[in-house]
Amino acid sequence: MTLDKIVRGQKLEIVKIPDANIRAQAIRLGICEGAKLICSEKLPAGPIVLQNRMQEIAIGRNLAETIEVRAI
Repeated sequence: MTLDKIVRGQKLEIVKIPDANIRAQAIRLGICEGAKLICSEKLPAGPIVLQNRMQEIAIGRNLAETIEVRAI
């Protein structure tokens, strides 16, 4: 499943970030393949807000469609 399909409040694990440039940027923010996060907000036709410990990161909807995740 892709990140844009996740439901608010759901715990998830990043399975694959296909683009190398995006993967490098995500690693700088503490998000990598295998990271366990929580979807803290999902705005209609807008970004998905992920919580990584005490940090929240907004991921644009188009980018979220390319990131593979697994619900946990």
